[in-house]
Amino acid sequence: MRIATWNVNSIRARAERVGAFLDRSDVDVLAIQELKAKDSQFPREVFDSRGYEVAFHGLNQWNGVAIASRVGLADARIGFEGMPGWGEDDAAEARAISALCAGVRVHSLYVPNGRELDHPHYAYKLAWLDRLREAVAAELAADAAARLVLCGDFNVAPRDEDVWDMAEFEGATHVSQPERDAFQALLDAGLAEVTRAHTPGAYTFWDYQQLRFPKKQGMRIDFQLASRALAERVADARIDREERKGKGASDHAPVIVDYAD
Repeated sequence: MRIATWNVNSIRARAERVGAFLDRSDVDVLAIQELKAKDSQFPREVFDSRGYEVAFHGLNQWNGVAIASRVGLADARIGFEGMPGWGEDDAAEARAISALCAGVRVHSLYVPNGRELDHPHYAYKLAWLDRLREAVAAELAADAAARLVLCGDFNVAPRDEDVWDMAEFEGATHVSQPERDAFQALLDAGLAEVTRAHTPGAYTFWDYQQLRFPKKQGMRIDFQLASRALAERVADARIDREERKGKGASDHAPVIVDYAD
């Protein structure tokens, strides 16, 4: 099964590109983040016309997540147990959705950005990641052989090599030790990061500002974290940098993993 994850940075603006990507990539399941659309605005015809079932969750012009599958999609769930909310009313944001696709529980996740180290959003980000860890640990404790994968934009660069210049990130989010510890805690809960071995030194995100993409000034912040039962089935992985090129590109590239049957 071929699973891809992609922060499209507006599903409506990128609908045509998403359709073209599905046509040429031969992916079975696509986890999508940053829809920036309400459910009523989601362009489901892009997926219906290509034989993909789709589950999506969008509340407003921010955030939003979806899963599209041509190998079955069942038991779609919004959020996860204990997921924190944000703002004065502690409202749950559209940052997590999961579904069963051919026996694999696929999660599409858009982890909070954090903004600045002294911003309340940073504490929210760490709490969000911690609750995610708890939910995953509980699921794996209930079934050690569970096949699941966390796909998405984690907004964490776990290693120094995952940013073009650590000096540029001094005192910034994404590379702070608490964020990296939270990412590592997910791995310690029973997950494996399955893309790095096949894509050494690669990035998944290049900011639109200051010509970051042509300057090769990127970050690796998009991942697939698989349970051990699924990680042992990984056959290959790649980052589709072509999708960061051209007019109307997202600032993220799809991360694609092939899992053997």
